[in-house]
Amino acid sequence: MIEVMIVVVIIGVMTITVTTTIESMLPGERLNTSIRNLSADLRSIRSEAISRGVEFRLVYDLDGNRYRWSTPFVLGEGLARQSRDEEWEEVDRMESPWQVLPQGVEFSAIYVASQPYSAGQVFVRFDPVGTASEHSVIMAQPQFNSLFTIEVMPLSGLVQMHDGLYQRQEPVDEDFN
Repeated sequence: MIEVMIVVVIIGVMTITVTTTIESMLPGERLNTSIRNLSADLRSIRSEAISRGVEFRLVYDLDGNRYRWSTPFVLGEGLARQSRDEEWEEVDRMESPWQVLPQGVEFSAIYVASQPYSAGQVFVRFDPVGTASEHSVIMAQPQFNSLFTIEVMPLSGLVQMHDGLYQRQEPVDEDFN
């Protein structure tokens, strides 16, 4: 009987140790997964804009820690009509479902053309020639003081990733000498 109790205690200690180890690894993996998913979606949206020859938009909802893309297509009707100022008319465009960030991961800020946004919704565009709105997404995991920056280059639309808080420096005259 004593041997069975010792075995049960050993199994209990091993279970607690394994559970604690897994719990400590999951939060870091949540941030990594969010970064991979968002960067994959950014690349996919850029690719769709190029292949379809139309502008796509991405909406970041900073208050809800979520994002989704929007197309210029109207469900069942083709392309949305454009008004004189070349902006999309307010019609029901096709949009993806909201992609919600996992618990414990949030948008710290979005920088669009060096202008910071920390609340509300932020719209960025991806053009059919491969360019995009210059923007950086700062993702945070406050519980572990972790920051990560996803940067979308304006001319190429390519995605670059940086560990921590990263802001590209504005060029100065000496850079061109």
